[in-house]
Amino acid sequence: MKVGLIGAGNMARALARGWGDPVLCSDSGSGRAAALAQELGGRAASNLEVAREADLVVLCHKPYQLHAIAQEIAGEAKAVVSILGATTLSDLGRAYPGVPVFRIEPNTPVEVRRGVLLWADPDDSPGDGSEDAVATGRVELLRHDVRALFERVGWVTRVPERLLGAAAAVSAVGPAYLALVAEAWTDAAIRHGLTPKQASGLTIATMAGTADLLAVRDGDTLAVRREVTSPGGSTARGLDALERAGLRSAFADAMDAVNRTAR
Repeated sequence: MKVGLIGAGNMARALARGWGDPVLCSDSGSGRAAALAQELGGRAASNLEVAREADLVVLCHKPYQLHAIAQEIAGEAKAVVSILGATTLSDLGRAYPGVPVFRIEPNTPVEVRRGVLLWADPDDSPGDGSEDAVATGRVELLRHDVRALFERVGWVTRVPERLLGAAAAVSAVGPAYLALVAEAWTDAAIRHGLTPKQASGLTIATMAGTADLLAVRDGDTLAVRREVTSPGGSTARGLDALERAGLRSAFADAMDAVNRTAR
């Protein structure tokens, strides 16, 4: 399957690096497409050339450009995956009538093939909204190929579209939250005498290892905490300080703020 990217911003770049294949991509004049093609091989092209040459067009442009770009490549796109925020399957179907459309929201760790990719299911049917566009057998085969493509760069999980905002408020923004936590944790360690390199290395390695441990424990956060927390010990004192500082309420407020924006 030949993939073409319309748009060459941060998420397009992360996906392209994760796939590691020569790219076919376009931009709006920023020069990012040419830079990405120089890095990975392939070439920069116009939107129309991308649509004509690709088996699957991945929309990575700005959401407000949806209809303008759809008109520009009308009749050329064979299948479309959108990673555009706040752009529903219904929006995509109207912009690309008669074309199989899929909506996927990735996060930036796709660059290192550890991403989370939310696959939006329409709220009123188990499919992806494409069955009226082409024969069911072709859609099923295409759906399989699209999923296999995105599974190369992370974990693909299907989410009802009505819950996509809530899910994205975890996975899509999560890398920024964890980067902020790592920054604060590193700064605190530096204040106690560690070098920046030591503090950063310890923080990142501890976060990565704990994530793997939580996965092995099936997400049992309480069990992981109990394994390192002795009554009255240093871990207990640290956890108490985090609770008193409002860690839980801070994350709850952040979730509310992101969900309000999504709605």
